[in-house]
Amino acid sequence: MNAPATRKLTMAQAISEAIAQEMERDPEVFVLGEDVGKYGGIFSATGGLLAKFGKDRIMDTPISETGFIGTAIGAAAAGMRPIAELMFVDFFGVCMDMIYNHMAKNIYMSGGNIQLPMVLMSAIGGGYNDAAQHSQCLYATFAHMPGMKVVVPSNAYDAKGLMTQAIRDNNPVVFLFHKGIMGLPWMSYFEGSTNEVPEAPYAIPFGQARVVREGSDLTIVTLSQMVQKAVIASDELDREGISAEIIDLRTIVPLDRAAVLASVRKTGRLLIADEDYLSFGLSGEISALIAENLDTVPLKAPVRRLAVPDVPIPYSRPLEQFVIPQTSSIVQAARQLAQAKKLVGTLA
Repeated sequence: MNAPATRKLTMAQAISEAIAQEMERDPEVFVLGEDVGKYGGIFSATGGLLAKFGKDRIMDTPISETGFIGTAIGAAAAGMRPIAELMFVDFFGVCMDMIYNHMAKNIYMSGGNIQLPMVLMSAIGGGYNDAAQHSQCLYATFAHMPGMKVVVPSNAYDAKGLMTQAIRDNNPVVFLFHKGIMGLPWMSYFEGSTNEVPEAPYAIPFGQARVVREGSDLTIVTLSQMVQKAVIASDELDREGISAEIIDLRTIVPLDRAAVLASVRKTGRLLIADEDYLSFGLSGEISALIAENLDTVPLKAPVRRLAVPDVPIPYSRPLEQFVIPQTSSIVQAARQLAQAKKLVGTLA
């Protein structure tokens, strides 16, 4: 039996291909947002779609996030499957009412009498000096509000499968891609995010984390671009005799709690590497998960968290690199965690 045909795609190409295949399959799928048409999306997530499907299904909108996201919500309620691109996730504040009070809640408020099969797609992340209003991740902010699924891929293969699943889902999905792993020629990015992607359509179910690399000494739980940093860090740790297991969450709503617990149960040590803010976020949620299950997940050392401190993302490159966890900071934290038993003893 012949293996499925694959080729290497960037994340941007994989997302665009997933959208195109779903648009071919389902005439109710359409895209709207700022610069999604002729420009192909500011980060190329809709590249080539206008030429294939025309301006009636690939719609450039005015600069009115509240207007076009509200339009998408109404279209979804009427039975269509819109994909609305919010250019930067930081702009969600402009249209917060549409997202939090309508997209997230209208299925519940209608008593389940309407569905909202829509995708809100947006770019996240820093690392390229775009300053405080264009560099945040904020996925925990969306995850905190019930009613929306939250998807954060780390590579092209996952991006295509998760986008396909997102478009087919009958609930609102927030799909967040990191600019630094889209494979854009004008931006330095991590090569590990560009990988083999099948030509045929496929869907990756939500709530299934991926074991990127197996290990025995500690678990690194992470997502998005931080996965690529963790892989590079684990290579260095291997040379020091430290075996790190890497868990890519893929989605945080739903969250694969079982995968996290199983890995930490095996290694006894947990490092969470996150590009979102430290306080009240994903790293705290994962830490609480472990704390609530200490009866079955005995720890050999306290949980360690790497995340952005509670400050705006700086424009200055040295300051930006300082606040966003880097490969070197993952290596240092993992090294300290692997040696922590000597310092604190085995926790009872």
